[in-house]
Parts: sequence; C-alpha cells; structure tokens
Amino acid sequence: MSKESISVGLDIGSTKVVTCVGKFDSGIIDIMGIGQAQNQGMRKGVIVDIEETVSAISASLEEAERMAGMALKNAVIGIDGPHIESTSSKGVIAVSRTDGEISEQDVERVIQAARAIPNRPNREILHSIPINFVIDGQDVVKDPLGMSAIRLEVDTQIISTSTNAIKNLERCVEQSGISPIEIIFSPMATAKVLLSKRQMEIGVILIDIGAASTSYAIFEEGDLIHCGVIPIGSAHITNDIAIGLRTSIEIAEVLKVKYGFALPDKVSEKDEVQLKSIDKREDGPVSVKYISEIIEARLKEILLIVRSRLEEIDRDGTLPAGVILTGGGCKLEGIIELSKETLRLPAQIGTPLVEVNGLVDKVDDPVYATSVGLMLWGKDKTAPAFQLDSGSVSGILDKAKGFLKQFMP
Repeated sequence: MSKESISVGLDIGSTKVVTCVGKFDSGIIDIMGIGQAQNQGMRKGVIVDIEETVSAISASLEEAERMAGMALKNAVIGIDGPHIESTSSKGVIAVSRTDGEISEQDVERVIQAARAIPNRPNREILHSIPINFVIDGQDVVKDPLGMSAIRLEVDTQIISTSTNAIKNLERCVEQSGISPIEIIFSPMATAKVLLSKRQMEIGVILIDIGAASTSYAIFEEGDLIHCGVIPIGSAHITNDIAIGLRTSIEIAEVLKVKYGFALPDKVSEKDEVQLKSIDKREDGPVSVKYISEIIEARLKEILLIVRSRLEEIDRDGTLPAGVILTGGGCKLEGIIELSKETLRLPAQIGTPLVEVNGLVDKVDDPVYATSVGLMLWGKDKTAPAFQLDSGSVSGILDKAKGFLKQFMP
C-alpha cells in the first residue's frame, strides 16, 4: 500500500445511507468527506425497492464526493438486519506430519473442516472467525503453527446472511457506480471505532440501536464470541408513540427526539407538551411522562432480548467492560441508566477511540460510527475481512490473523 491511500466506507441502513471518505498518510487519518441521504428503499434491514435504494446510495456518494473533491470508485460495504445469523462451529483433523509438528496446511485444513456446516438454502457465509485452537483436546492456543500434536481442533464463529439480501445489496451498490471491495457485518466495523483492545480482552458488548433493528456484538479475550440482530429499533418507538397518542409519525418523531426520556419515574406528572407548538393543525396537551413510559417499554423489550442472548452464552452480568451503546437510538436521554438496570452491567455511550483530522465533529456522532469503521476497515487491503465465499483455503491463517488485527485500535 502506498504511503498515502484513500478508503471509503458505505453504511446502507433502513432509513439512511452514510458514506465516509478517509485519507491515510503516514499514520494520520483525515476524514475528507461525509455524505448522508434518506433511504426509503429498505424495510427492516431488507431491500424492497432497488431504485429507491440506488437513489439514496447515489445521493450519499455525491455529497461525500463533493466534500472530498474526488470521484469514488470502490468502498467497503456494511450489511446488517434480521437476516444475519451467528453460529459456532468446530473443526477437527489429525496432524499430517509424522513428527507431529503443526504446519500451515494443517491449520488451513482444520479451518476448512469447521466450515463444513450443513448447507441451508438461501444462506451465504459472510465470515468465519477462528476463536481458539485446541491441541490434543487439552491445550487452548491462539496460534498453533509449529507446535506438536496428534489432533488439532478449532472453534470458530460463523456469521451468515440471506443470499438474496447480499445479492440485492451488491446490485444496488454496483448500480450506483461503486465496486464493493468487501462486505462485512456492520457491528464489526463499528467496534473498530468504539472499542479498545482492553475492553475486547476483558469482555464487552456493543449494542447498535438503529431505526429498524438492533445489532449486538460480544467480545471476550480479544475475540468476537457472539453476535446477532434483533428486529426492533428506534423507529418502533416512534410508531408506538404515534399509536399511543393517535398522532402522525412525523409528530411522534419530534416528540421522541425533543422530549423523549427513557426513565418515566424521573419525569414529573405535570410536564406537558402542547402539540400545537409542533404542528398548528394539532391541538391539546400531551403528558411527557406518558411519552417516557412508551419509550421505556420498547427500549426495555430490546434490552431484555439482549440479556436473554447473553444468558444463552453464559455471559449474563459477567462482562467487566459492560455495554457500549451506539446508533441513532442511543441518543435518547436516560438510556444509559436503563441499560445498567436491565442488563446489570456498566453502560456508556460509545465515543470514537481513533484520532482523526478533518471532519472531527462528524466522527463524534453515533450515527456516523459504522461508516467511519467501514472506512477504517478498508485502509489495509492486504488484510481483508475473513470471508468464506472465495472457495480457496490458501493463506487462511494469514487472513485470520489479519481479520483479528482489524479490531485493534
């Protein structure tokens, strides 16, 4: 890679598309351009209108191009949505060499063996992440190369998506004039921006509350040990407010953003909002406490589902670095306290841990965290995200190491 390089991250969400353009020069990261456009072509993380999605991607790209002063040709693309699944898989082989020394070919074979999961129709594997290698059923190591053993095992985390979802995403990106460098599960890119090496080592969960869904990624001992997507997001809160108050979605969104609070017990019964101050066609007061009760109910539902996922992998209340919140939904006041109470873990809003120049104010906004992470992910094209769709096992160990290094700040 040259001394100076350009990388582009493209975050395609259910309500918006964000493009981030970054320049890397002698270790300095310069955010050159940010583009954002509303997206009406997706529902619940799935593309339902190709034309609308292409239009949103193009508008976001054009804004970023104007700001950066250059034409963009390729990008790292994020994928998210309820179609994402995370499963564990194990591979086992006999070491091939007579002297028992584990070779690179053995490592490649055992990872390939872990890939051999039952085929499911319309599913495509995005990532296969080696977590631990086990030597002769006893010693757990991160890199077994050169060690002696009779049997070699590997535990992997496999992340898959709907075949149609990824094909439609690729089609939309290509029709927008962009060649996808690679497509990765979005929270892994977000983690690169918001999580420290120490947090991922001692145990942490990243929760990204988007409009249509909530994604989470759990790290421990430096590894991604589990992840998933919940089909509930901040747009559901807006819908709940609209139904509860019998008002429009537009007014409900204003009420959520301007007056929303996740802890109704801390809101006075006397606090009211005059709807006429938002829309002259509306009339009557609305209780702020009632709005908060609606918000709390939906947020608590999301957090309780996250907690159930933690229970499934025996991590309920046992992640010392706690909860890092991001996404547009994390801007609701009181969400930190509600998260602490519901998940029984420390909680905080994620802040970027990378030092950048340029459009620094954009980087600090949780809405842009994923696009910045995707941009950072693409800075080292020699160590791409580990993918299973290439059909080749050559260099798997190097790719696996490169994949894990992507998370290190």
